Amino acid sequence: MSVRIITDSASDMSPAEHPALAVLPLSVTFGTDVYMDGVDIDHQRFYEMLVERDELPMTGQVNPYAFSQAIAEAREAGDEAVIITVGAKLSGTNQSARTALAEAPGGDVFIVDSNVTLGERVLVEYALRLVDEGRSAVQIVTAVEAVRDRVVVIGLLETLEYLVRGGRLSAAAGAVGTLLNVKPVVAVEDGLIVQLGKARGSKNGRNLLNQKVEKAGGVDFSMPLALGYTGLSDAVLKKYIEDSAALWAGHIEGELPVHTIGATIGTHVGPGAVAIAFFQPTN
Repeated sequence: MSVRIITDSASDMSPAEHPALAVLPLSVTFGTDVYMDGVDIDHQRFYEMLVERDELPMTGQVNPYAFSQAIAEAREAGDEAVIITVGAKLSGTNQSARTALAEAPGGDVFIVDSNVTLGERVLVEYALRLVDEGRSAVQIVTAVEAVRDRVVVIGLLETLEYLVRGGRLSAAAGAVGTLLNVKPVVAVEDGLIVQLGKARGSKNGRNLLNQKVEKAGGVDFSMPLALGYTGLSDAVLKKYIEDSAALWAGHIEGELPVHTIGATIGTHVGPGAVAIAFFQPTN
């Protein structure tokens, strides 16, 4: 019996990344226009519309019916399934999965509440690594839940505009921050964006980001790692990677794992942000 990993598009993953992976789309709404994330709107088009449109978009959870279909497909194929969703405090998607499973219970499907964007991605990548090792669904769930609290997601924002527009920062504070060229360093904690610190200018911001990585205990390079950026250009992330060469030296062979960050977080932070998700070391 094989194991299928089912996740949602808040992980910013594609089903093409692994044959055992299924990705269910959240919805993205601009005004009255509704799109399925990763199906009829990709990350590039999302950021084009984010800049072009006056209204902020909204993301909608995956509904129970979509999970019911995914569970049925796994069972029809004779597979067990592990569902890894965006954090329950950020989205109702986890509850949708639990509703679907309650309607068709069985000991072959398990649900894990995780993180969001790159943090969700590294947990899914770890689960897929375990699939490749031939682990059972129960073993995968146990292992993923055991490391879940070690996931750290830290980012550096280019602009305060979208935090102001989304009501997460006052207009006055946003104006002062813009005037002073403030670059906030943020984290995703319990599905919420929280500020860890702020720096004057991009270079100081990148330094502060690395200080927060060090404060978290550093990176466990034996586990999945992900770097990402919001917007249409990866120039800011490339500069961060270049400036942080000492962080990766001797640990990563070849290219670093770089991904685009989609609507779930991009709506709140806007373009130009960079982020890193990693597992803290055990010692």
